[in-house]
Amino acid sequence: MKGLSDATLGHLGEVADWPDLSSTKYEAASVLGRGGMATVYLAHDRDLGREVAIKVIRLPEPAPEIAERLRQEARILAQLEHPGLVPVHDLGTLPDGRVFYVMKRVRGRRLDEHLRDERALSARLRLFERVCETVSFAHAHGVIHRDLKPENVMVGPFGEVLVLDWGVAKLSGDGDAAGPASGLVPGPPTTAHGTVVGTPGFMSPEQARGQPVDARADVFALGRILESMLADHGGPDAEGPARVPRPLASILAKALAPEPDQRYPGAREVGEDVARYLSGQRVLAHRESVFEVLGRLATKYKTPLALIIAYVLMRAALLFWRGR
Repeated sequence: MKGLSDATLGHLGEVADWPDLSSTKYEAASVLGRGGMATVYLAHDRDLGREVAIKVIRLPEPAPEIAERLRQEARILAQLEHPGLVPVHDLGTLPDGRVFYVMKRVRGRRLDEHLRDERALSARLRLFERVCETVSFAHAHGVIHRDLKPENVMVGPFGEVLVLDWGVAKLSGDGDAAGPASGLVPGPPTTAHGTVVGTPGFMSPEQARGQPVDARADVFALGRILESMLADHGGPDAEGPARVPRPLASILAKALAPEPDQRYPGAREVGEDVARYLSGQRVLAHRESVFEVLGRLATKYKTPLALIIAYVLMRAALLFWRGR
């Protein structure tokens, strides 16, 4: 008897995992993506006649803490309203006991995919600013993402930026994140003390050690994202690695400091320093030399300086002509 092929086994697994939404107003149409603990389906809302996305825990039946983690992700997103966060419409349980939640159907590409076509440094930094704005909004409400990386950021067709996958986020008051929750209601703890969650390479040192974290752990991850955005800017035909301007290198160094006390206190401060760089202001993380100050001012005020120089040269030429 022949064994089943990998493709057949994969199809059977997909059929078995398909959610039974018969008792709801939703009808699943296709798979949008799969993660470690859940699958996201494209679905149709029959009552409102619109497309939605439904995130469902994958089979086999997960441990209770996984179900609670998905519920907490839905609660956090439902209580945070921001253009950089996907709105949540519904939360429920399937007949087989799996938890699901319904959210807005969004379109776009992952940040790492988008960067293949977006080489301009200024455009990349503006995208990074918007990531910082969204994470800063969450921090202001006591929420720590804990798994920031390019794969968890989506760039829409009109340049909109969405921060996704808040499945391991921590809410102030649930035993791990510090800071005021600003009215958000924490659920029961979903991660035991000492448990390591996150993505290697993007986790802060204290997070990788399983220690309690605060907003500065997200700052470290933002530093890693910025580092990846600076790595290959300038175009595919550039010779050698792209040069990182010294002020941006200082921002990176501060965000990626090994000790939390040496980093920016939160995402807002990271984004503000990047905004200063883009507008030609002094970057707070960087100690400028006299030549850097002069160069920055010359760049920032190049148009009025050019007019002044042109005026002086014209006056000098006129005086020279009159003196002949």
